[in-house]
Amino acid sequence: MAADGGGGGGVWIALLLVALVILGAPLFLLIGLLATAAFVLFGEGLDQAMDVFPSVIANLTKANVLLAIPFFVVSGAIMSAGDIANRLIAFTRAVVAPIPGGLAVATVGACVFFAAISGSSPVTVIAIGSIMYPALCSERYREPFALGLVTTAGSLGILIPPSIPMILYALAASGARPLDVGELFLAGVLPGLLIGGLLAAYGAFVAMRQGLGRERFDVRLVLARLRDGFWALMLPVVILGGIYSGLFTPTEAAAVSVAYAVFVELFIHRELTVGDLPRILADSAVMMGTLLVIMALAFALNHFLVDEQVPDRAVAWIRSMDLSAVGFLLVVNVFLLFVGALMDSVSAILILAPLLTPIAAGLGIDPVHMGVVFIVNLEIGYLTPPIGLNLFVASAVFEKKMGEVIRSVVPFIGIMLVGLLAVTYVPSIALGPVRVLLRDEPFYVDLPSADDLPAEVAKAGEDCDEDEMGPLAAPKPEGGVLSVEEMMEIAEDLEETGGDTDGPAKPFAGGKVLSVEEMMQVAEALEDTDSGDEGDEPADEP
Repeated sequence: MAADGGGGGGVWIALLLVALVILGAPLFLLIGLLATAAFVLFGEGLDQAMDVFPSVIANLTKANVLLAIPFFVVSGAIMSAGDIANRLIAFTRAVVAPIPGGLAVATVGACVFFAAISGSSPVTVIAIGSIMYPALCSERYREPFALGLVTTAGSLGILIPPSIPMILYALAASGARPLDVGELFLAGVLPGLLIGGLLAAYGAFVAMRQGLGRERFDVRLVLARLRDGFWALMLPVVILGGIYSGLFTPTEAAAVSVAYAVFVELFIHRELTVGDLPRILADSAVMMGTLLVIMALAFALNHFLVDEQVPDRAVAWIRSMDLSAVGFLLVVNVFLLFVGALMDSVSAILILAPLLTPIAAGLGIDPVHMGVVFIVNLEIGYLTPPIGLNLFVASAVFEKKMGEVIRSVVPFIGIMLVGLLAVTYVPSIALGPVRVLLRDEPFYVDLPSADDLPAEVAKAGEDCDEDEMGPLAAPKPEGGVLSVEEMMEIAEDLEETGGDTDGPAKPFAGGKVLSVEEMMQVAEALEDTDSGDEGDEPADEP
């Protein structure tokens, strides 16, 4: 039945999805329909779907890092309702006062600071933009510039850690290589600062061109604002410092951020009362409930795609094009920019990350770098019609027509594209801090094809423990990154057979032949570096 109705069924699914999008159907309905239709028309029917959905939900409960998302949602909501945003803005304005366009630079700086404590782009637009937009207009900045700046700078919320989309990416891409959320967080710092710096520089340029004066620098005012905003400024230090010092995991850091935000707003700033918390928690619960339903449905769809070997076929197709890593990244950027204009970031991450990450790994692209490139593209997608979320938020908050908001962000999108190219083709911008602080240069070994290995050796790469690999566990695609255990299994099997295969030794996909001894040495060295790493989350792979 699945095979017979595949072609026509696919057309009907596409038409129905387009109709639902036009009618404004909820996102969970769109993804749920797509997943169910895929099982019915192309899989083994509703029975398979009913088996997969509970299994996916059960696997999601095993992903400890998933708990970080509701905590960060709650902490962001508390800080938006409190006075933290106002204090951050006051401090940044005092610091950048002597810079041309100081208010514009302060807007970007406030967005960077607030993004580092909220983890959400729309929340950043609302919290910072609602204050800075009227301030920019009152200081004679042109209205389109002010509108575009606050809408664009707010999108830094998904790149500056802690970032909810980065947590989702780590979960979604874990079928190709278990990703450390801490590594992704750290890899987003410099790209976020780079793009923020480009936006601030453009703001200074506009101010000078319009002849806007600079303010006088007052050390006493800076110290006063620092004292007022001290507790707000310390939150990213506590969260990120705790993660990278090993004091607590990203999930524990998220819980700490909630406790910290509650303590500061209730007992230090005293802008909230205990009576405000139930309303904030209820709003956060609604948001999280929607997100969890979408995640479960998207992971079920991904389960179907893996069963149908779609990632493997995608890898084979990309390799048949003989693309280099540079060419692949160019194609991915164009594709993701297009996707970002048509799909919300959650759907894009949950559906596309499991497909693109193994292909990138097979081409020698660090999965963490790939994750940052993915997120930067989605950051631009927040500003691109017709789905760009920040466009809708800005239109509602600032009471502007959608056309006005879209026109206002056009020059800023160009600036962000420059940042995207830099992050894409200068990997050290993202990976430099990770390599210095968390791990050495990653070492990749590409698997030869199954035809080049004995059957029992080829099978070794397929025996992955689903509990360790996460909710999207799947056989590792050809050319994937090997874990220490998998390298040891292959090395031991080769040693038992003497490393003999039919014919002369064939080169690996990466162009390098590894002897049994070399593989053993690499595996032992990597095992030594990973020794002592215990816990629920798997150790980082090479």
